[in-house]
Amino acid sequence: MAIAAQDANHGIDERSLSELIERSAELKGELVAFAQSARFDRWLTPLLLEAAGPERRLDESEAIRIIDHFILRYRLPDGATVVDRFVAGRRDLSEGDREMLLGWRDPVEGIFEIRRKDGDGVVLLNLVDDMEYRTYSNVGRGAFHKASKGGFLLACLVPVHSADGAWLISGAMSSYPRSSATEIAQAALQLATSHPELVFRNPEKMEQGWERMREDRAAFVEFCGADELVLPPAETEDRLNAYYRHRQEAAVAGHPDRARGRRLPGLDFPAFELPQELADSDTIGVIYDEVDGLNFYADYGLLRDLFANPDLPGRRQHQDLLRTYLREESIAPLPIRRLAAAYPETVDAVFRKLLRKSGFTWSEDGEALLRRRKPWYYAQEPRPGVSVIGERLIELAADNRGRKFARARRVPRQPDHA
Repeated sequence: MAIAAQDANHGIDERSLSELIERSAELKGELVAFAQSARFDRWLTPLLLEAAGPERRLDESEAIRIIDHFILRYRLPDGATVVDRFVAGRRDLSEGDREMLLGWRDPVEGIFEIRRKDGDGVVLLNLVDDMEYRTYSNVGRGAFHKASKGGFLLACLVPVHSADGAWLISGAMSSYPRSSATEIAQAALQLATSHPELVFRNPEKMEQGWERMREDRAAFVEFCGADELVLPPAETEDRLNAYYRHRQEAAVAGHPDRARGRRLPGLDFPAFELPQELADSDTIGVIYDEVDGLNFYADYGLLRDLFANPDLPGRRQHQDLLRTYLREESIAPLPIRRLAAAYPETVDAVFRKLLRKSGFTWSEDGEALLRRRKPWYYAQEPRPGVSVIGERLIELAADNRGRKFARARRVPRQPDHA
C-alpha cells in the first residue's frame, strides 16, 4: 500500500505503510534515548521513584509506561514536551519525520477489545471512546501473536503520519483474555468517568454528551427550582441524593426491563457523598452551568456575603477565600463570574479592595483577570459535564452482571493537566 507524504527534502515522498512503521521504530528508539539522557533526569527520575514506592520496586512494563507518558505528554517548565525538544534539536529530520513525531503528542489511551486480525496488525475497539483503530506494532506482527478476537489490550496508540487510519502501539501493552470481561468493563468505565476527555475524542460522543447534559440540567432545575443552590453540606447531600433517586425512578419508569434486579439507592445507599474537604465547609455552592456542568464549591455562602456587602466587618476571611478561588487551578472561573453577574453594583468595590486597584472595573478588567489567573481553563475546548458510555461497554457490563453501569455518568469539571 503506497502512502503519499510531503517531505521537505525530497518533495513528494511515497512510502509504504511498512516503511513508515520501520521509520517510526527508528525515531522512537532515538526519542527514548534522548528522554533518558542526563538532561531530563531532574524530571523523569522522581516520576520513576514515586511509582516504585518505598520498596523501590517497579516492573518493566510500568517503567515503560511512565517513560512513554513522560516523552509524549509531560509538560516541562517551559510548556514543551520531550518530543518538542527532540524535534527542535534535530535539523536533519525530514518534514515527514517531524510531522510524525509531533503527531505523537496526542496519543490515544484506552482499553481495547480485539475485533479481528488485519494482516500484520489488529483492529481494536476502544471501549472508552467507542471508536475502532487499525493498529500495528513497530516490532512486527509478533507483538500480536497472543491476541485473539474478543480479548482485550491495555495500550497507548499514536498515529502513523500520512498513513490514514493507521495507528501504532506506543510503550507497554498488556493483554487480557475474554474471560476478564468483568474486570475490563469496570476498569473502562472508571477510565471513562474519571477522564471524560478520553471519551470525547469521539465527536459523536461529544454531541451526545452535550445533549444529555442539557437534558439533565433541565431536570435538575425543574427538581431544585434553580441552577444554583447554597446549602449546608448535609442538606446538599440530601438534595442531590433525592435528585438522583428521582432521575433513576424516571429512567426505570421509561425502561422497566433494564432495572430488573437493580436496587435503587436510598438513604442507606447514597448515590452522592461530598468529599471530606467539601463536607467540612459551612456551606456548599452547587452550580449546574450550561457549559461547565455540575460543580460544587466550598464556603460559597461566605463568598456570596462578600459580594453582597464589600464593607462587611471582618471581611479579611472572605477576601482570603476569594484569593483562594482566584488562585486554585481546581476552581474554574464559573463561581466568580456568577457572583459578579449577581452583584453588578458591588463587584467593582470587591475587587478594588482585594487587588488594591482603585481604577479596576469588572466590565473592562474582569475577563483579563480571570485569563491571567486561570489560563488552563481558556486553553482547552469546553467539554460536556456528562461522560457518555459506549454501547459495547454497556453490553460487556450487562453480560457480566454489571447492573450498576449507566449510559451516562455526571462528572465535575476539572482542569486538564498533562
